[in-house]
Amino acid sequence: MLWLSQPASWGPRASQRPEPGPGAGEPKRLLNIPASELRSCAVQPSALSLTRSPSPSSRKVQPPEGRLCLATTGPAKVTEMPSLRKPWHSMAKALILGCLLTGFLLLFYAYLAPLQVNMADPQDETSCSSPPTLPVNTTEGSCQPKMDIVFMKTHKTASSTLLNILFRFGQKHHLKFAFPSGYNDFNYPTFFKRSLVHNYQPGDCFNIICNHMRFRYPEVRGLVAPNTTFITVLRDPAHLFESSFHYFGMVVPFTWKLTGHNKLAKFLQNPTQYYNPQGYNAQFLHNLLFFDLGYNNELDPRSPQVEEHILEVEQRFHLVMLQEYFDESLVLLKDLMCWELEDILYFKLNARRASAVPQLTGELYQRATEWNQLDALLYRHFNASFWRKVEAFGRERMAREVANLRRENERMRSICIDGGQAVDAEAIQESSMQPWQPLGTKTILGYNLKKRINQRHKQLCRKMLTPEIQYLIDLGVNLWVIRIFKYIREFLRW
Repeated sequence: MLWLSQPASWGPRASQRPEPGPGAGEPKRLLNIPASELRSCAVQPSALSLTRSPSPSSRKVQPPEGRLCLATTGPAKVTEMPSLRKPWHSMAKALILGCLLTGFLLLFYAYLAPLQVNMADPQDETSCSSPPTLPVNTTEGSCQPKMDIVFMKTHKTASSTLLNILFRFGQKHHLKFAFPSGYNDFNYPTFFKRSLVHNYQPGDCFNIICNHMRFRYPEVRGLVAPNTTFITVLRDPAHLFESSFHYFGMVVPFTWKLTGHNKLAKFLQNPTQYYNPQGYNAQFLHNLLFFDLGYNNELDPRSPQVEEHILEVEQRFHLVMLQEYFDESLVLLKDLMCWELEDILYFKLNARRASAVPQLTGELYQRATEWNQLDALLYRHFNASFWRKVEAFGRERMAREVANLRRENERMRSICIDGGQAVDAEAIQESSMQPWQPLGTKTILGYNLKKRINQRHKQLCRKMLTPEIQYLIDLGVNLWVIRIFKYIREFLRW
């Protein structure tokens, strides 16, 4: 609907007009004319009757009966009618958002190769031929710290905290990392390939590989020395599923049709009603651990392949850590790698605020476990093997080591962290300390660095508190894809 200024020549003849009332001296008045009526007049010029008068200014236009039209010769003032429509900038913002999101997804689909579940070994390629030898100062009778490690970084398992430990250790000893190019993972969710490593040349050797990937053992093995230690971390599948559902839900399109306040509970009532194994990012909501480790996450739990894959993981990995027993896991890692206590100090990174962590009820916990049966079988196996390692290490010794680690972590907390605890994203003062947030929410906590820190601990404090993305940039990784997406998010205020 448009509001149009009506010229004085429109309407009844002067002899038929009513007596002037208040405001009669105004030269024009406003008519409420439907835009469709105006368009109809515009396409029917033959229906107009023009009466020529001595002066062009007195020319009149007589519209068809029951219709008002614009004169073709006089300028008509057109003013947008106040309405309930969104302001134009909101509409433009929504349009830009849709275009950018669509374009981004199309680019992503074009950039990523189709998911392959073919587990055949890749074609033979030149393996790591001359692993770097590094001088290490050790005292007589002590073990020699191990420098070569592959961390199979699983999702939502406190892996970002462990990643920070590996970044610091690599920097401390000037080790060679195998990093991705442009992004913070190795083209996940496609299988890992050596060619995805930044500036890779056949025969290259690396000390540390630790970014997200979909694991493919022969490809990873070809980048490291024969005595390299392989580690990963698992988490209770029900709690992992809940965390993944809320963190990645916005990028899993088949969850968008879920309604209600508790979408997780609704999904678990009948997962097969909503789940599409071929859907975009579907792996985040079904047996994610099995998928990350390079296996088919849609296998029948009764298939003999499941047990074969679990035993294969046990054969390939020297240590499988548990998120629920993170301190005990770090003590086992320290012992396995012959590291120092300082090497495994940490602050919890990429953690959600307590109010954003729904509590799984007994029924929902059971449903989530049943939905992720492959991960449950995997976790059950390595939970048992983990405690066998603890027994071999010695429970009393483990208790002492864990107490030492926690005491030192608390000491570093008092030295490094302003206020002594994590804060919401809005309260973080430095942009370099802002963690990456899931789409649509700011539930991930971060830290503020104390202003006054003694010179001895200043650098260590900053490194321990630096989130993954910023640390990768500090290490020289060109995260151009992340930067573009960050600018888009800031512009659209996601």
